[in-house]
Amino acid sequence: MLTLITPNIDDLWFREDLMADEDTMSYNAKWGGTIPFPKDEWESWYDAWVRNPEGKRYYRYLMNAENEYVGEIAYHYDRQRDIYICDVIILAKYRNRGYGSEGIRQLCKAAKINGISVLYDDIAVDNPSYKLFLKNGFEIEYKNEEIVMVKRNL
Repeated sequence: MLTLITPNIDDLWFREDLMADEDTMSYNAKWGGTIPFPKDEWESWYDAWVRNPEGKRYYRYLMNAENEYVGEIAYHYDRQRDIYICDVIILAKYRNRGYGSEGIRQLCKAAKINGISVLYDDIAVDNPSYKLFLKNGFEIEYKNEEIVMVKRNL
């Protein structure tokens, strides 16, 4: 069982580590792999994602029974496409333990409680994680040579 944690700004060290982990971010290879998240960006990021989400963003850490952060879940409103895009990232060393499925379930539950009726994710076509979304109630909205867009009605 995973616990959802709203991180404090000082807890963003985990997100920095998560984004810098090459194995974890291998799914993002097509778009550059790891993502720098230096401490001087934490305050503005935290304001946008945690302090003042205005119902357009949601962000939580996933903590396991051993009180270890194992990943993050999030969604945000994409104004250009008029959809909510979700995000589930599990630290590579914790994958294949059911945390991804639990994270998806918890994220869908939170989105529904917050009045969102449909979640999407656009996943690189070479990233097998789209199968995890399909296993957890999402369906393929469309697929092309670059991405698989998955969708779930909540």
